[in-house]
Amino acid sequence: MDAWVIAVLTLSALCAGTIDAIAGGGGLITLPALLTAGLPPHVALGTNKGQSVWGSGAAMIEFARAGRIDRRQAALTFPLGFVGSLAGAQLVLLIDRDALRPIVIALLMGAAVLLLVRKPSRTDDVTAHRLVRTFGVPALALAIGAYDGFFGPGTGTFLIVGFVTLCGRSLVHATADAKVVNFASNLAAVAAFSAEGTVRWEIALPMAAAQLVGGILGARLAMKGGTRLIRIAVVAVSGALVVKLAYDVVS
Repeated sequence: MDAWVIAVLTLSALCAGTIDAIAGGGGLITLPALLTAGLPPHVALGTNKGQSVWGSGAAMIEFARAGRIDRRQAALTFPLGFVGSLAGAQLVLLIDRDALRPIVIALLMGAAVLLLVRKPSRTDDVTAHRLVRTFGVPALALAIGAYDGFFGPGTGTFLIVGFVTLCGRSLVHATADAKVVNFASNLAAVAAFSAEGTVRWEIALPMAAAQLVGGILGARLAMKGGTRLIRIAVVAVSGALVVKLAYDVVS
């Protein structure tokens, strides 16, 4: 692949890493870019995970350093997100992914409306019911991890909204907690794709460096901009995902 193409892909990874750290949806930028560069779909998917895992990991570490991640909760959600992603990858043989698109479109629209109607606090958490935290959080990590391993679009949005509604977390804390599950599910996907030899590391590594920078920048912007920035970003990403999925359904 020509050097200028890799340079463009690296720039797209920087933008994607920044956006993904705030609201998810970085794959909306990098996956089409990889496909446009001429990679076969299965190689594009593997290479995309090979580079995006660095951005989600960098964002997670940045949030953790700022004390925005519930470490006790993360000790549970990380392995569940990892296992869920591995299980989700196996569901490809059992479930028609095309049949899932209309459902995901409806869920994304509902998540966007929920964030517009409900205005979570910037930094203050609301005490959630103990049973909800005990059973809801593990279920969320496992289910969304499986969804990311199986299908993927909207993973970050669903995690953020889930942590807000189930745990009463502020948007900043919910975004931070979402990165734990997102990093775990990406890590599992990278392991699976690498085992199949579908990650082009000579492309993924330059993009990964940009993802690292983007993940750090996006996490800092999320913490500085708080609720307003995250709400706008999540609604915008949700809208873009709905348009893309709707186009895939009718095309």
